[in-house]
Amino acid sequence: MLVDVYNKTGQTVGQIELADNVFGITPNDHVMHQAVVAYLANNRQGTKKTKVRSEVSGGGKKPWKQKGRGGARAGSNRSPLWKGGGTIHGPKPIDYSMRLPIKIKRLARKSAYSARTSENNLIVVEDFVLSEIKTKEFLEVIKALKIADTSVLMLMPETNTDMYLASRNIPNVKVDAFDKISAYDILRHKKIVLFKSAVEMIVDSFK
Repeated sequence: MLVDVYNKTGQTVGQIELADNVFGITPNDHVMHQAVVAYLANNRQGTKKTKVRSEVSGGGKKPWKQKGRGGARAGSNRSPLWKGGGTIHGPKPIDYSMRLPIKIKRLARKSAYSARTSENNLIVVEDFVLSEIKTKEFLEVIKALKIADTSVLMLMPETNTDMYLASRNIPNVKVDAFDKISAYDILRHKKIVLFKSAVEMIVDSFK
């Protein structure tokens, strides 16, 4: 399919052909859901932990004799009933990580790209550089593209530190290399901005 190519001032400067096998497939909702669930699960730490009675300090000696005091029996000051004792059925560290097959990950990314393309939320821009590392200049670019009032994911052919530094203070804007993002990143942002030189590299990455 043909889409317009814009420059950083928002003017149309040409067109580019997007591969239908990447940007024009029927989005697979189930696969995209799997990718999002796996991404969020892999970000969970699962490090909650409490000590059971065998791990708290103390214990060993019976606090007092079994009979004759008129009180309840006690065998250890590490009992869950005592202050400073162990916890019963407390949380333990859990590994929440999920592994998806590579083909599922690729299909999820293709589906996400195709979904944004079908919504007319995918924009291709000519490669550009900033004259200086300033948030103001980067903000002028996304205002010219009329996407300043929504969430934006800008994908570049490779990591660009200057572009990252200029954009990091803008809410809901993420700039990254095309091979560093997942289907979750694409679906999380409303507008996807592709550098023209990254388009062919994205297609090649699925071969």
